[in-house]
Amino acid sequence: MIIAIILSVLFILGDAGVLFLGQASFGRIPQGGRLERIKQSPHYDGKQFVNEIHTDYITGNKSILTVWREFLFNDKVATVPDTALPVIKTDLKALPNDRDWIVWFGHSSYMLNLSGKKILVDPVFYKASPVGFVNKMFKGTDIYKPVDMPDVDYLVITHDHWDHLDYEVVTELEPRVKRVVTALGVGEHFEYWGYPADKLLESDWWDSTDLGEGFKVTTTPARHFSGRDLNQNKTFWASFIFETPKRTIWIGGDSGYGPHFAAIGKKFPDIDLAILENGQYNKDWSEIHSMPEFHAKEMVELNAKRYLTVHHSKLCLSKHPYAEPLENARRAAKESGKPVLMPQMGEVVYLE
Repeated sequence: MIIAIILSVLFILGDAGVLFLGQASFGRIPQGGRLERIKQSPHYDGKQFVNEIHTDYITGNKSILTVWREFLFNDKVATVPDTALPVIKTDLKALPNDRDWIVWFGHSSYMLNLSGKKILVDPVFYKASPVGFVNKMFKGTDIYKPVDMPDVDYLVITHDHWDHLDYEVVTELEPRVKRVVTALGVGEHFEYWGYPADKLLESDWWDSTDLGEGFKVTTTPARHFSGRDLNQNKTFWASFIFETPKRTIWIGGDSGYGPHFAAIGKKFPDIDLAILENGQYNKDWSEIHSMPEFHAKEMVELNAKRYLTVHHSKLCLSKHPYAEPLENARRAAKESGKPVLMPQMGEVVYLE
């Protein structure tokens, strides 16, 4: 919300806004052959991508200006911790290659090792906004950087929002990334930033790709939106199923509740670990982020063997207390009867 305010003000200021929005970090709107492919998607209405069901980005009867004002000036209780949070600094390059594991870095950033392949998801290590003083990381949670990452087989980007796609991180990682897995249109940013086209795998919902060596990825739905500037929904948003020699993992990205949870669970009945959004929710944008009352229902409908919740504990993008998502996870586990992993940031969780 704060990013939207800044961009709107700069737009009004004219020349300053043009210079600001002209920074490479904003990326580029899809064009050429990529745009032609986008136009063939059943989820593109001729102007922008749309969700499976009607979705309001601001819910209720408030104007977006009212929501912004309340977000900025109303009292927020314990939304940011007073002291540094405990984070384990793991030597990722020294972890065993022959065991499946996951390490969560806070918010929606994490690395998986699956049958020897390193999968890095939505890495945000420098900035979660176009300016450093907005969406600052909680004290103690910024200890991981691109240099700490081992070589990446698959860099997964669920959508192009700033808190999921960090320009400095992905450009620094480019020489060590073998392939980028993302949704339609997002590859335009990467190509603009110097990634060769043959590294980019962009897919529509329900498209599947055989990656070789027993790996397969399917792009699955989410209920969200996209955009790094005032141009919204020109790129797509998604979740992803990775089928590997040992197990099936669902990477949820950002998503409000919708019928896609049951559809994914039905199509993939053997999900070993599902990674769910849990945090930065608010009743004023309740259809684009998962509200706490839906977490248990999502778990039951996905029917995975176990869960990990993310999108919390590193950034303040809403008005709920920073620790509240942890209580949500405990409650959802109890209500759904499903095991929920709750690792410390940086802790290694072995999936065997």
